Amino acid sequence: MTTLNDYLAEQLEDPDFAREWEQIQPEHEIRLAILRAERELGLTQSEFAKRCGMKQSALSRLQTGKTSPTLKTLQQLADGMGKKLVIQFL
Repeated sequence: MTTLNDYLAEQLEDPDFAREWEQIQPEHEIRLAILRAERELGLTQSEFAKRCGMKQSALSRLQTGKTSPTLKTLQQLADGMGKKLVIQFL
């Protein structure tokens, strides 16, 4: 049985796949951070959106990748998580 991580590692050996994966990684990390925060804080999507000062529908669009966050939105998310927003270029 192949795990998701094994499958991903195998796919990342393909340079085209690796390039595409790298491009979507930042938005994927944001979506995961939102889901983790909801779970860790024990909040529903609606409760977390309210805590972030946004509508539930806006948070849903971020989680599903239908929209990309602005810097203002990233700050709202960080505030809602009780965290500091840090942006780095590596």
